[in-house]
Amino acid sequence: MTDKHPKHSRPWPVILAGLAALLVIVAVGVVPRFLESAPEGPAIGGPFTLTDQSGRTVSDADFRGKVMLIYFGYTFCPDVCPTTLGNVAQAYDLLSPAEQAQVVPIFVTVDPERDTVDQIAQYVAAFSPAFVGLTGSPEQIAPVLKEFRVYARKVESKDPNYSVDHSSILYVMGKNGKYAAHFTGEAAPKEIAAGLKKQLAG
Repeated sequence: MTDKHPKHSRPWPVILAGLAALLVIVAVGVVPRFLESAPEGPAIGGPFTLTDQSGRTVSDADFRGKVMLIYFGYTFCPDVCPTTLGNVAQAYDLLSPAEQAQVVPIFVTVDPERDTVDQIAQYVAAFSPAFVGLTGSPEQIAPVLKEFRVYARKVESKDPNYSVDHSSILYVMGKNGKYAAHFTGEAAPKEIAAGLKKQLAG
């Protein structure tokens, strides 16, 4: 006997894809709110040891005495990362030479598998010679992402040109290496520059 009412299989791939998209939206929205709601300054940041675009091993201690403006992204990012870093470069140019000497823009990859030292070097050079690009092994990058509460997830694909979903936040770390403020990835150059000036004046 044939079943006149066959069971329909649930579209699990569609459901899972929807849940993944929802997770990205929640992560991007919740992280900035978390940063703003912590009463005495959130526990953001921590010690790290990574490799810069010249192949030199650097740690967070190497930047003591300077304000770090840190952004997490990846060099194959199609739009958000280059737009944000372009704004950072413009904001840096709005600072006086004396102020620039006290600020270091830092780009940290969330895609260490593809972002080699050479790849990072070419990428940050396109924005400003002031930029420091940092990469490392996946085992080195993972705890840094955790310390800064960065959301990053590789989109599974057989295509080598895969994308990485990630939160888009600019972290301002004071001269003591502690979290001081943040901007969203959409912040305009003038807003970023004003925030940096305020931090330096304080």
